[in-house]
Amino acid sequence: MLVGVDPILNGKLLLALDEMGHGDAVVIADAHFTASKLARKHLVDLPGLPSPRVLRAIRSVFVPDDYRDDQLVLMRGPDDNRLPVQDELVAEARVAEEHVSWLERFDFYDLAATAELVIRTGEVRTYGNAVFFKGVTPVPEAQS
Repeated sequence: MLVGVDPILNGKLLLALDEMGHGDAVVIADAHFTASKLARKHLVDLPGLPSPRVLRAIRSVFVPDDYRDDQLVLMRGPDDNRLPVQDELVAEARVAEEHVSWLERFDFYDLAATAELVIRTGEVRTYGNAVFFKGVTPVPEAQS
């Protein structure tokens, strides 16, 4: 186990996150999502964990892409109602509301198919899916 690293971030997941570049997308998918069909490069399974908890772990190791207007993309729910799981995903992403965008289901799938990494969680609440874009890793002041 690594000190200071969220224990959810296992070796396979850390490797996939490390290989991502600025602007690359990671999908945090619920248990209902067609993850194995859409994952083009990396697929990591984290069964038993809710999507917001997984996004919190991801946020502990990288920042959002501040060059994008849509730093977090969520799947539009039924009747355009925002669901509690989506509120939790926005909170864990720690991005301003103006940087959250919403896509219809099949448009969301199209975006997810371009992601570098898909993480299939154990989230059983519907519409517990998010796409988060990796930003430029800040350089600690001691190294600059």
